[in-house]
Amino acid sequence: MTLRKQVNQFLADDAKMSVNDFIVKAAALTLRQFPNLNASFAGDKVVRHGAVNIGVAVAVENGLLTVVNRNTEQLSLRQISLDLKRMVAGARQGKVKPDDIEGSTFSISNLGMYEVENFIAILNPPEAAILAVGAAREVPVVENGEIKIGWRMKATVSVDHRVSDGAEAAQFMQALAAFLEEPLRLLV
Repeated sequence: MTLRKQVNQFLADDAKMSVNDFIVKAAALTLRQFPNLNASFAGDKVVRHGAVNIGVAVAVENGLLTVVNRNTEQLSLRQISLDLKRMVAGARQGKVKPDDIEGSTFSISNLGMYEVENFIAILNPPEAAILAVGAAREVPVVENGEIKIGWRMKATVSVDHRVSDGAEAAQFMQALAAFLEEPLRLLV
């Protein structure tokens, strides 16, 4: 949250980065380490994808669309933010192109803006995994034996057990947390 605040000081209001932009980048970098979660189940075989194409769930008037940020692991945080802003606006205006909503290899559903603390997302077939993200909140935390105010966010990952398992999903969540707790790693 501190890094986001610092970065946004230098950006125009319509270009400010969201918490979700940081999560998308962190997930993409984490997926490099966990190719089973950047995969699809195709009938009788598992297809591991070379590129990380993050699908981001967007609430629209009559339901939900998933816009796709392509090659996310190769993009800068700023490129991810601008690309997602463009596609989300298009989705909400009913002006999506097929290329904007097809080809995701992993999805993220973030309900934090609705103050949802935590939830479980349903897989977006044929993807092997989806990340559910709740609101970032300031809460009491214990640090070095003292109670302080700190930021916490709950997230869960749902995994197709035909492709992976709970142990690998837990390791993915640990690695994701490391990126989010040390966000400067997202910039290099």
